[in-house]
Amino acid sequence: MPIDPTLPYDDQNIFAKILRGEVPCNKIHEDDHVLAFQDINPQAPTHILIVPKGSFVSWDDFSARGTDEQIAGFVRGVGQVARMLGLVQPGYRLLANIGNHGHQEVPHLHVHLFAGRPLGPMLLTD
Repeated sequence: MPIDPTLPYDDQNIFAKILRGEVPCNKIHEDDHVLAFQDINPQAPTHILIVPKGSFVSWDDFSARGTDEQIAGFVRGVGQVARMLGLVQPGYRLLANIGNHGHQEVPHLHVHLFAGRPLGPMLLTD
């Protein structure tokens, strides 16, 4: 169910619990700024979730409240995961869902990294 990205951060969301080590994950990468792990419901042969370690509801929240160090660390972390997995060539897709129309389901900023096959058009048409 899509969430309202304008609501305050909920520290009981699943990604907050994963970051605190209360819920296990299949970790791919971790540093001071990000945690990357395999999605439990993959939509492509490679489907990684990358979350910043701060308490941010959405990309909008992150871009408004994140420090320059947090933002740079997150962006660099996403790139590091892609390079580490050898995805720069042949390519990959990043997706961040925000709010109802974007179908964001977890109230913690996260980026989906998809790869492992040709991914087709960006959006399906009706």
